[in-house]
Amino acid sequence: MEEGIATPASDDVAQTGAALRLAVARIGRRLRQTHAVGDVTLSGASVLARLSRDGADSPGSLAELERVRPQAMAATLASLEERGLVRRSQDEADGRRSLMTVTEEGRKVLMDRRSESVQRMTDVLGQEFTPEERGMLVAVLPLLDRLAERL
Repeated sequence: MEEGIATPASDDVAQTGAALRLAVARIGRRLRQTHAVGDVTLSGASVLARLSRDGADSPGSLAELERVRPQAMAATLASLEERGLVRRSQDEADGRRSLMTVTEEGRKVLMDRRSESVQRMTDVLGQEFTPEERGMLVAVLPLLDRLAERL
């Protein structure tokens, strides 16, 4: 266990929440630190992933799903659009509304980013964790996914 991360001794919900928040934040921060300067931001990567997974969506809906203000989403989409990672088109059902789709270049950037992060995680898991420890991590993944969906 890394120094500085307390492990709750009992079922203290507040301690568990604090320890989990710290561990997840550190993992995310360390993975982000490896990406090159000028790389897609975390919010940009999240939007690319959502569009790639779920298909075209409106800026307003993306803002709601990502839980950010419409202005923040507009800035994220403008940056992605400027780089050619997303494309804006008119909604055929409602001409007043625009739809955003991920481009092939956007999919490539997303895959490269995922590959880099996954490779780093794979290397550390393979070198620093026993098979039993990896099994414990696998067992907790559904719980972490459920927690993420409820936040």
